[in-house]
Amino acid sequence: MRILLTLSCLLLAVQAVHAQEKVRIVVANGHVDFLAGKELAGRYHIKNYAKPILWPLHAPGEVPVTRSWPMDKTKAGESTDHPHQKSAWFCHGDVIAEGIELTHKIRGVEGVDFWSEAKGHGKIVCTKVGKPLVKGTHGRLTSHNEWQTADGTKIMDESRNIHFYDFGKARLLVFDIDLVASVCPITFGDTKEGAMGVRINDDIRADKRGKGKIVNAEGKVNEKGCWGQRSVWCDYSGPIDGKTVGLAIFADPKNAIASCWHSRDYGLMTANPFGRKRAQFPAVKDRTDLVRLKKGEHLKFRYGILLHVGDAETGMVADYYQRFLQVRKDES
Repeated sequence: MRILLTLSCLLLAVQAVHAQEKVRIVVANGHVDFLAGKELAGRYHIKNYAKPILWPLHAPGEVPVTRSWPMDKTKAGESTDHPHQKSAWFCHGDVIAEGIELTHKIRGVEGVDFWSEAKGHGKIVCTKVGKPLVKGTHGRLTSHNEWQTADGTKIMDESRNIHFYDFGKARLLVFDIDLVASVCPITFGDTKEGAMGVRINDDIRADKRGKGKIVNAEGKVNEKGCWGQRSVWCDYSGPIDGKTVGLAIFADPKNAIASCWHSRDYGLMTANPFGRKRAQFPAVKDRTDLVRLKKGEHLKFRYGILLHVGDAETGMVADYYQRFLQVRKDES
């Protein structure tokens, strides 16, 4: 098995030699572009939305792999449900800030809801973006966010570093996230609504509307096999405009908490480390313990978004997951 894995990694390296492009990270007014050569892999919006989002996200060849609505409402026939599921994001649906009285409350949420955009939702506000650092096929961007209540009261700080890699037939965005209970003790409520998520292109949904498929690292398929289970990665892929492409989310095994997958056939896919019994995730159905931070404590996560050609098998997602683990050394 180890020999096969080594051969696979060598094959990926050989394939990438002639295909890799020098990456660029361009900071503009309100957004940041991640480019491989002349191709836009992703645009990171740091203003104008309730939280930072990545849209569009493109597989190699600039094939859009996430839904455009509601950022762009001109695509005929595109689905219009769940307006808060904007392409790609990181957040949580119930963040409880001890000692902070909330002016606005959302039904069913004890703390601040950063997931939905119902009246009274929280905001993740980007307050600082550093100068991009780029070396060949790897780029890095540092940023700082404040997690705020609906009325603008800060309850938590976050350092978010984004790394960008071009692997030729795949592009990888890595989120290094450091949550800090800088204001007060924090509890992450038990809800399925979180955390590192995407809303996939309607063309490759896994329901009757699309022609796509969900696959996890254990080979389980679609919502029935993947929802609420633990896995180190989950992939959505299928044909878009005649080309098979996909998007995978990677969860680093060194994360303090393993993720369950809130993955739905209608196009949602999220890695959630906070859901427990109330979230009804089968993998943690008997757990009631919540993730808590004392004031001043940190909680770190590392997730990846892989944009690839092919499906989970032909796109070698399992092998790129190993690359995701290997490049960790370049990010310190």
